[in-house]
Amino acid sequence: MTDNNANIGFEKQIWDAACELWGHIPATEYRKVIIGLIFLRYISSSFEKRYQQLVEDGDGFEDDPDAYAEDNIFFVPENARWSKISTAAHTPEIGKIIDEAMRAIEEENKSLKNVLPKNYASPDLDKRVLGNVVDMFTNNINMDDTEESKDLLGRTYEYCIAQFAAKEGKKGGEYYTPSSIVKTIVSILKPFNNCRVYDPCCGSGGMFVQSVKFLQAHSGNRNNISVYGQESNADTWKMAKMNMAIRGIEADFGPYQADTFFNDLHPTLKADFIMANPPFNLSSWGQDKLKDDVRWKYGIPPAGNANFAWIQHMIHHLAPNGKIGLVLANGALSTQTSGEGEIRKNIIEADLVEGIVALPTQLFYSVTIPVTLWFISKNKKQKNKTLFIDARKMGYMVDRKHRDFTDDDINKLADTFTAFQNGTLEDVKGFYAVVEKEDIKKQDYILTPGRYVGIEEQKEDNEPFEQKMTRLTSELSDMFEKSHQLEDEIRKKLGAIGYEI
Repeated sequence: MTDNNANIGFEKQIWDAACELWGHIPATEYRKVIIGLIFLRYISSSFEKRYQQLVEDGDGFEDDPDAYAEDNIFFVPENARWSKISTAAHTPEIGKIIDEAMRAIEEENKSLKNVLPKNYASPDLDKRVLGNVVDMFTNNINMDDTEESKDLLGRTYEYCIAQFAAKEGKKGGEYYTPSSIVKTIVSILKPFNNCRVYDPCCGSGGMFVQSVKFLQAHSGNRNNISVYGQESNADTWKMAKMNMAIRGIEADFGPYQADTFFNDLHPTLKADFIMANPPFNLSSWGQDKLKDDVRWKYGIPPAGNANFAWIQHMIHHLAPNGKIGLVLANGALSTQTSGEGEIRKNIIEADLVEGIVALPTQLFYSVTIPVTLWFISKNKKQKNKTLFIDARKMGYMVDRKHRDFTDDDINKLADTFTAFQNGTLEDVKGFYAVVEKEDIKKQDYILTPGRYVGIEEQKEDNEPFEQKMTRLTSELSDMFEKSHQLEDEIRKKLGAIGYEI
């Protein structure tokens, strides 16, 4: 089994050291401290490598910001370079020095204005431990601006974000989608060279990172992808900006955070791929002020739930051959209330739903409700057909609370979609089924996979009847005996506190 959390030695080392900082500082502030340091370490190292190249060229351009911008490298002023920060790691002023470095970088790089954290001088932050973390970044990573170094620091960034998501629970889900779910969406959609990728609620930008990785893994050029995103939460928008910078991904997230429904920052965009994990069952999203919006082609979404507002917003932004992969709460599959059933019917009748994948529980840090992957496509290969997959039994338990997919699980789902699109897929009872639109209509346009894939065929049982009855009777007798023992123990404990039953 391939564990998606493998190769996290350095990431875990940074996280364990960073946990020393927890103290009394609020989790959201603590998160900013760590991801800010990762970002500062990366851009300073990239700058210093380019700086040395320019010095060796002898043309006198080493202090010219344009000489860095042409290589997509941020210009780092002298007082913000990691060499100065590492030297001051164990001085009482280390927090103030880092804050000043962040301000200086923002001043030199307008795209980073109001993005970087500046809370290192906080009296709540233990400066001794802060210095130790700075030492770790100095001594334990060789930042040479290679793809391997970018990937290591990028993985560290994502690992820490995942840990924060787990610590912060439901709030963590606002900015982090588990990587196995992101990989599944990307592997099924298969973004290609020269494509436009869009996420209207992009969180920390995980969909874009995996899209670029997919492109690289399949002989594509990592720069042949145009990234567009939008995020309404200010802190999350900043995280996404830093994540893209660390990964060397050029992205248009707009000049500020903004509500996607009320202030669409990419109004004319027609994307080839849209990938998203919108807030589940979002209420009070402003429907009363948007009833006449051009995006509601298939019906006005209800005021109490934005699920079909998100879906229609994405369809509105699709290119003629565009594809969508998104995560939704299971209710959207079958609800008939407030006009949602009619909207779903209209989308199905337009032959846009290519596939539905029921996911297992416990994949998310933030929610335990069942969720589903929707795949919506314009110009589907298999007309008037939809693939239903029941993946609820897939994956493995990482710990008592959290499940994950293996790489083999992800590949199996992606291969199933490919076979469906090629017209070579044969149904497997209990796992997947290819269903005609007319058959979905007969089910009142309900998209719950279990209705279509059926129940898994049971393996033939060769145990003789008499032997089975003897075994089951013995097991039942043992259970009854244990039940009586528990009952006696409960009576004794209740009696000890003066309560009788």
